[in-house]
Amino acid sequence: MRKRMVIALGGNAIVGTDGTACSQKISIRKTMNALAKLIKKGHQLVITHGNGPQVGNLLLQMVNGCTSKNPVMPLDTIGAMTEGAIGYWMQQELNAVLHDAQVEKTAAAIVTQTLVSASDPAFKEPSKPIGPFYSKEEVTKQTGKHSEYLFKEDAGRGYRRVVPSPKPVTIIEYPVVKLMLENQMIPIAAGGGGIPVIEKNGQLKGIEGVIDKDFSAAKLAENISADELIILTSVDHVYLNFNKPEQKMLTKVSVQKLKQYIKEGQFAPGSMLPKIEATIDFVERTGKSALITSLKNVELLEDDPIGTVITR
Repeated sequence: MRKRMVIALGGNAIVGTDGTACSQKISIRKTMNALAKLIKKGHQLVITHGNGPQVGNLLLQMVNGCTSKNPVMPLDTIGAMTEGAIGYWMQQELNAVLHDAQVEKTAAAIVTQTLVSASDPAFKEPSKPIGPFYSKEEVTKQTGKHSEYLFKEDAGRGYRRVVPSPKPVTIIEYPVVKLMLENQMIPIAAGGGGIPVIEKNGQLKGIEGVIDKDFSAAKLAENISADELIILTSVDHVYLNFNKPEQKMLTKVSVQKLKQYIKEGQFAPGSMLPKIEATIDFVERTGKSALITSLKNVELLEDDPIGTVITR
């Protein structure tokens, strides 16, 4: 059965061996080859992606090279810059793969805005680490240059800048995504969670923050009435007691069970937990199913899917 799918790519689907554009494009080409197999089978795909490493690298370049005449850009603008760059790479590589496979469809990236609430508690308690690690002395220098920056100690490894990570309310450009799907195109949207914006006096304004890309993928899937949300990560399944002798693989699990496991502290906050919470949101709001798996299992989705299926 042909489906409308939102596929959220993790960082491992983008980051190359050395961080260069060429290396990242090679990694993306491999990812697009896998996704093209679903497109060839007639499925409608919307592709979302992370941008964490790219935002960190660009921010570091700006901070190290900033002057009064060449200032650091605000975080929403940096998000837009990296979303545009990765989207550009993805549309180029996917279109090349589709051309070679003689599939007459076109992929196009959308610089996507994500509406958040100005009263989201995340703005009062910034928690999302971005950029490099700093020593105490380096933090003092950074705050001397950028008094608005907030730094927190990160697991004994040094200090990192932290920013708000608000929850998405809606994806502003979702009607464009739907229109593209209706015209047999492949949208690449909500990259890096989308650019966080708030509504003020009837207008959209960018705001400092980073939205979790899995939550935005779930919101986009809801907005466009997707049949399934697929989150691709580095492991084949969700596990209980991960990396412990009593590790247990989950193949099919209900939302109710997942909520119980969250209370037990089964999922790492900076890793699997947001993926679990995003799938819960999608399943509860739509009644549809979600899947967490790895990229290598994508082509098996129709035959014998490997991964963790989340249902109501």
